Amino acid sequence: MTLQWTQARRAAKMNPSVIREILKVTEKPGIISFAGGLPSARTFPKSEFAAACAAVLANDADAALQYGASEGYGPLRQAVADMLPWDVNPDQVLITTGSQQGLDLIAKILIDEGSKVLVETPTYLGALQAFTPMEPEVHGVNSDEEGIDVADLAVKAKEARFLYVLPNFQNPTGRTMTEARRVALSAKAKELGLPIVEDNPYGDLWFDTPPPLPLTARNPEGCVYLGSFSKILAPGLRLGFLVAPKALYPKLLQAKQAADLHTPSFNQRMVSHVMQGEFLKRHVPTIRAQYKEQRDAMLSALQREMAGLDFTWNMPLGGMFLWARLPEGINAVDFLEKAVDKGVAYVPGVPFFAEGGDPRSLRLSFVTPSVEEINRGVAALAQAIREHLK
Repeated sequence: MTLQWTQARRAAKMNPSVIREILKVTEKPGIISFAGGLPSARTFPKSEFAAACAAVLANDADAALQYGASEGYGPLRQAVADMLPWDVNPDQVLITTGSQQGLDLIAKILIDEGSKVLVETPTYLGALQAFTPMEPEVHGVNSDEEGIDVADLAVKAKEARFLYVLPNFQNPTGRTMTEARRVALSAKAKELGLPIVEDNPYGDLWFDTPPPLPLTARNPEGCVYLGSFSKILAPGLRLGFLVAPKALYPKLLQAKQAADLHTPSFNQRMVSHVMQGEFLKRHVPTIRAQYKEQRDAMLSALQREMAGLDFTWNMPLGGMFLWARLPEGINAVDFLEKAVDKGVAYVPGVPFFAEGGDPRSLRLSFVTPSVEEINRGVAALAQAIREHLK
């Protein structure tokens, strides 16, 4: 008898990441990539990591190389609680293997087959991928440059398990939810009894003014908060965290135990050591300054190179991305091949929509390429558009 692997029904609904597939294309020599959401390697504090690794191995090697508590390393949980702008008990902090794992844990304990889940329009593709295996019905809530449309949320909220939002420098659009919209959203969610999952991996990357207070700070018992060290230290560490209400924390912990027992003990101790002496207060401003320079370079290049074309874009106040729209009649998915032929890559916008989507939309990342590469890449994209429109 021929051996046959019978896959779960939910496996059929799992698809490869569009972004990961595009990144394979960008590995070709000479391609300038605006596609990946990769932090700039120039921001990684390599010497501090080297010193921290040496210190951990010298002073705490046995514990660092051993199994650890599923909740996470105590001093790191305390450091997370201390850096958040509301009163957080470290017992509410769960260290995760990247904030992406936090989304996976939330999906496992909050979503059943057919559960209604609400997201922004558009939303983070990785969240859609994390939720999909649990077979929910995901619905997009209308959104504009100020954030979620609260009136549309009220119409769609009935029987929803939760609303997933990225209020700060959102992936993919780069937009930031205004204070007025946060006040309205928090009040409406509380009125409706609608839980909020607040994802904030980019919140520290503001350029001129810090973003408004998190939604979770306004209603801690009605929210789960996700954070990450990937954007302010290094993504290869795979280190994130979540803050959950006491009613939800035990089940998230059980899901974490079943997933991977615990986040690597060595990485947790190393990051905890690096954070001592308020290192992040000195380090993060250098990231902001670099990313602001690169954002400004992209905005200037777009203004210069796209003149006369029906190409529009926004101006993010922080983070890593901006959102753009190709001229009438150009489909971003179909056009990508022509852009790559000119030596530049981007991410089409459609995969970021839970329902439908704007075929002309695209996401541009400005943090990975250098200023010189940004100038060349935007010029190449403009040339590809002009040749297509001839």
